[in-house]
Amino acid sequence: MTDGPWHRRHRVAVDVAIAVAFVLLDTGTTLIGASWWPDRPDTLAWVMLGVQALACASLAVRRLAPLTVVGVLGAFTVAVTLLISPAGALTPAHDTNVWAPYATVMAAYGPFFYQQHRRRTAFLVLAAFTLVIMRPWEPSVAVMTIGLLRTAVGPLLALYFDARRRMVLALVERAERAERERHLLAEQARAEERARLAGEMHDVVTHRVSLMVLQAGALRVTAQDEGTRQAAEELRAAGCQALEELRDLVGILRTTPEGDHTPSVEGFADLVAESAAVGTPTELIEDGDPALASPVVGRTAYRVLREALTNVRKHAPGTQATVRVEYDEAQVRLTVHNTPPTGRAGSALADTGSGLGIAHLRQRIELVHGTLRAGPCPDGGFSVEATLPAYVPTAESAV
Repeated sequence: MTDGPWHRRHRVAVDVAIAVAFVLLDTGTTLIGASWWPDRPDTLAWVMLGVQALACASLAVRRLAPLTVVGVLGAFTVAVTLLISPAGALTPAHDTNVWAPYATVMAAYGPFFYQQHRRRTAFLVLAAFTLVIMRPWEPSVAVMTIGLLRTAVGPLLALYFDARRRMVLALVERAERAERERHLLAEQARAEERARLAGEMHDVVTHRVSLMVLQAGALRVTAQDEGTRQAAEELRAAGCQALEELRDLVGILRTTPEGDHTPSVEGFADLVAESAAVGTPTELIEDGDPALASPVVGRTAYRVLREALTNVRKHAPGTQATVRVEYDEAQVRLTVHNTPPTGRAGSALADTGSGLGIAHLRQRIELVHGTLRAGPCPDGGFSVEATLPAYVPTAESAV
């Protein structure tokens, strides 16, 4: 997963702050005589102090070029060492000090943490750097010990944090794998329960409806008047149709979610086109990337839009509808708004359906931890607004 612009800017700001802190630290400690500063500083001493500040400032790019930072600080340390001996151009007030800046601790950390693939080169560079700082040609227990610590602490910390990062990533991967397995098991249990309920419903309802169909058929044969025979035939035909629809419904219930062929967000345009084709002008406005919606969220949003546009056609003749869909990384927001109707809804069309469409949608949306709001608007129109999480884990997303 790549870092966003905010994370990159934050890291740059942190590195710049670290570089400024070490510039101030090394400049201050040098001026108080904790490094190579002479008792009577001349122009060369002040120039080298400025060069040291620039070398410490190279820590600002320690993530991008860690070996370069080590090389810059190493070159400065070599230059100061040569100016002190054998050139004799600088005479430190305390010749038992370490000439390398404190920034070398942070510089030695970078190659081992940010460039693991070049650790062999990093070991060679740090070994040479350590020899320069320790000055073994001028044996001093204090200088050699402090010099070794200057270049050893950083790599040790880098190796520790790198091992810790790898362990955390492994634990996160294990947790994600366990979560996927849990969703797969839950999906399997739901599929089995759906199949069981479908079988029970089929057995119970089919038995009763079949009896009704048989009784209606018998009544059609034995009835004396034409009106009764006609009513019995209509009842028998309705029962047969109910059995057909029941069979289709049982097939849906026995289908696992992986077999759900309900269109997703790519079907929004077709729904809007169908609505416009039957006389309800509808506009679709999409903002964001539809790919951010996971499959189950896309199918749920499709059902919401289908039900909302169906209700517009039923109850608001002569209206205009606007569908607005907003996608982002956290949620998908679907809004269907229609203007005030210009005519009265026909009773035959308005009375079709169970009247539970919005209630069923609300239940479906709550299953994916979303919210649904539906109601009249101040302009006299009606609005349906569904807010869904962008990602809902399912078995199909875990594969």
